[in-house]
Amino acid sequence: MIYHAFIIGAGPAGLQCALVLGSAKNAAYAQKKNIGIVMHQKASHLQSALLNNVLGVAPGTKGSTILKEGKEQLEKLYPHVHQIENEKVLAIDVEDDLYTITTNKSVYDSYAVVVALGYTDMFEINGLKQFLEPHAMSPANKNRVQLQNTNYVVKSGLYVAGTLAGGRSQFAIAAGSGAQVATDILTEWNNGNHTKVHDKIV
Repeated sequence: MIYHAFIIGAGPAGLQCALVLGSAKNAAYAQKKNIGIVMHQKASHLQSALLNNVLGVAPGTKGSTILKEGKEQLEKLYPHVHQIENEKVLAIDVEDDLYTITTNKSVYDSYAVVVALGYTDMFEINGLKQFLEPHAMSPANKNRVQLQNTNYVVKSGLYVAGTLAGGRSQFAIAAGSGAQVATDILTEWNNGNHTKVHDKIV
């Protein structure tokens, strides 16, 4: 199976990206699109967060709860999004517009890849290291990094979201970038027509 969108990382950016992509399942342009997400969360800064200043999130909510419930939300509402557990991405290669993602356990192919990992300097995915640069919005002594990008696009078919895209480490910013990337991918699927997904009360 070839994926049409493959997300690496299940922090706020990755999960939000997956939720928006999954929510488009009834649209003609999104039908029969294969979506996958590597559920790597161990390094997420959200694990130790306490959320008091996020619109719509009850004050006192733990970041670890958001990660757990976000995973469950994705599984319940959009089970067609393939959640890949207990794997770590080691390398990403591209040939003829098809990306090959190699993990410690398997190999996947996808037309689009979203890298939504943290901005730690321990970034070790082969094939992406040439795009690393110092993080523009983090103190230099923190040694944070980002992937070079223009409006979340590293190169054709390769996207970055969250702090690794250069945004500040704020929950709403990371989640928002994941949603932006998702709608960019949906726009590509919709022949370039600007696309978003809204649920409405009937």
